[in-house]
Amino acid sequence: MNAGQLTSTGTFGFRFTMPEHLALCNLFAIGQDVIRDQHYRWDGLTRNDGPLLLFQYTFDGEGIYEKGTETFRIQAGQAFMTEIPGDHRYYFPPEVSHWSFIFVLIRPSLILPNWEEVKKQLGETPFLPAGSRPIRLLQSMYEEAQAGRIKEPYTASSYVYQFISELCRFALAPQEDTREWPLKVKEAVAYIDAHYENMISLDQLADQLSLSKYHLLRLFTRTVGMSPNDYLNQVRIKEAIRLLKESDWSVERIAEQVGYSGGSYFIKWFRKITGETPGHFRNGEGQLVYNRVYFD
Repeated sequence: MNAGQLTSTGTFGFRFTMPEHLALCNLFAIGQDVIRDQHYRWDGLTRNDGPLLLFQYTFDGEGIYEKGTETFRIQAGQAFMTEIPGDHRYYFPPEVSHWSFIFVLIRPSLILPNWEEVKKQLGETPFLPAGSRPIRLLQSMYEEAQAGRIKEPYTASSYVYQFISELCRFALAPQEDTREWPLKVKEAVAYIDAHYENMISLDQLADQLSLSKYHLLRLFTRTVGMSPNDYLNQVRIKEAIRLLKESDWSVERIAEQVGYSGGSYFIKWFRKITGETPGHFRNGEGQLVYNRVYFD
């Protein structure tokens, strides 16, 4: 999207009365704009509308974001994430023709830990594709606000929570298309998928890929969103669920079949991933009967 493709500009504020006894996310404002005015400037130390969290994403052109003594040129496809009040400034540089962006302001209650985790993973000035889920959802939220369909705190809270959740998901696994994963990560995933029933240690996997185990751990976790060991256990539990539904094998036999040395360790991981024991899952007493269980 470029400045000429913005269908509208405007800012919409929300001042709903929030029931104090309910846990709701608080949407403060959302807007789109194309800036050409050299006087456009915000200083986080002089604003009095905080505490707020600001996410501002550039569609086209560029702007300047300063944090303390650091200066960043925020370009197309890049956002900045900051807290208000705070030691930051963002403004329109004189040598640029325009700055086209979308922004959202959110009260920090409930979502601050998630916000901080995203910044930890992506940094304060992350790049996100315009077609990524967080940006698509942000645009949808703006369109709903413009159409007057965010009329009460529950809808507003739902949008805020979805947006922050999508940011968290992107931060943990920013490359949604596995075809773009590094070759070594794809090889690691393929090896685990093919040999999950064997005892696979990080050292064994690293030797197979001719990588140091520390480099493999960092690369795999950053790309997939979980460690190789967590991924291995997830693959094993998925197969165990199939066997629990389709066979009459004992829990101990299923544990051995999917690669666990003993039933107790299998039960520990099964409970950790599914929230229940293999026996309760198989019996289905007092719960829904699932056709399929999805994991992240």
